Amino acid sequence: MQHNRSGRKLGRTTSHRLALFRNQLASLVISERIRTTLPKAKELRPLAERMVTQARRGTIHSRRLVGRWIQDRDLIKKLFDEIAPRFADRPGGYLRIVKLGPRIGDGAEEAFLEFVDFELKKKLAPAPAAESKADKGKEAAETDEAAEKPARPAKKAAAKKSAAPRAEKKAEPKAKPSKGPSTAKRSSAPKKVGSS
Repeated sequence: MQHNRSGRKLGRTTSHRLALFRNQLASLVISERIRTTLPKAKELRPLAERMVTQARRGTIHSRRLVGRWIQDRDLIKKLFDEIAPRFADRPGGYLRIVKLGPRIGDGAEEAFLEFVDFELKKKLAPAPAAESKADKGKEAAETDEAAEKPARPAKKAAAKKSAAPRAEKKAEPKAKPSKGPSTAKRSSAPKKVGSS
């Protein structure tokens, strides 16, 4: 029966687990969304929400308390100046866990841990070109043909020049490099001991 034993060990020593949480907190502040396993996300969410609550207070003491978990001053500045003001009117629940299902490699349940106001930034699509794909294909074929035509006579001339030295090389016997003093081939069979 489990009494007074809260928290997951995650298969790590205490120092390793705390270092993992520090790294994940830093990544969460940088990108505002991380992909991790579900148990790690469930353990990290309360810790990250405490950091945001401290950042909402905005005092020097709260900066020092957050500094225990996040060592980079730039990240602390981002947390206090950019992230915390977005949640000024929210009394808690700054993060959400979005389940992704089992991982292909080992079947571990994965999840996104993200801020509730996180919006995925869409990449801008390239501007539509005036030419269609068929026109581009024709132009590419024409340029390929133009590039190949002058190269073919040069290849044939080079092949004729290199044919004569190849014939000379075939006529000469190849000398085998010596490895040192001549030794008989060794067999992998054990030596016979005794008289015969």
